[in-house]
Amino acid sequence: MVIPVYDKNPVRRTPVVTYALIGLCALVFLAGPASGLNPVYGTGHQHLLCEQARYFAHWGVIPDELWHGRLSASGLDLPAGCTTPHFRKTPFLSVLTALFVHGSWVHLLGNMLFLYVFGDNVENRMGRVRFLLFYLAAGYLATYGFALAHAHSTQTLVGASGAISGVLGAYLFLYPKARVTSLFPFLFFLPLRFPAWMVLCFWFVLQWLASQTTSPGPGVAYLAHVVGFVFGFVCTWACFRRTPKLEPAHATQGDLPP
Repeated sequence: MVIPVYDKNPVRRTPVVTYALIGLCALVFLAGPASGLNPVYGTGHQHLLCEQARYFAHWGVIPDELWHGRLSASGLDLPAGCTTPHFRKTPFLSVLTALFVHGSWVHLLGNMLFLYVFGDNVENRMGRVRFLLFYLAAGYLATYGFALAHAHSTQTLVGASGAISGVLGAYLFLYPKARVTSLFPFLFFLPLRFPAWMVLCFWFVLQWLASQTTSPGPGVAYLAHVVGFVFGFVCTWACFRRTPKLEPAHATQGDLPP
């Protein structure tokens, strides 16, 4: 695990799209059953578990549906004892809605932290409209890449991590020498500052290794992270390879360069 908390790149203008994406993800989570704060979904562990499963099946991505059409209600992978839901769903559009749905507080806060740290500078370089289109494209490609490898999986996929991984790939190309302060859990959460290329390459290697060892069942969709990251780097290289990379700001007094 790598937990970035701060980068030193100045931003020339307010990253409206980045903040809007963070705000929208937060609002969707608070309104959903996973937050445990919306009384509409009732109380009780088993009841909330069923509500969450139905909610994720409705708004999340099921890989099998992307390739073979919508599953029947009886084909949904729900916990034992849950009643069968009835709703209309377009699998292709579920990729979009799934980008704003998160499964837990940790899932939401982790994703939004990465987007907050890296999204503002990528948006600043790309421009607001192009950044939004890039973000959505990365999310779609990451999701379909994961679904291609698990074409018959009925496990629900939710979260913005595929799109955010694309942002990380873009950041690596645009700001490889920027200084990023990160926490490393295996070093007792010691804050260390390294160039972005070291932090992001280390993160990518961890995702790649995890994607090779995890099963297609419930858990983190590491392969979606890998696909999103590669897309983000290659897409940004194709669009910005003729423009100079930005150098990090000079170290101020008491701030040693990496």
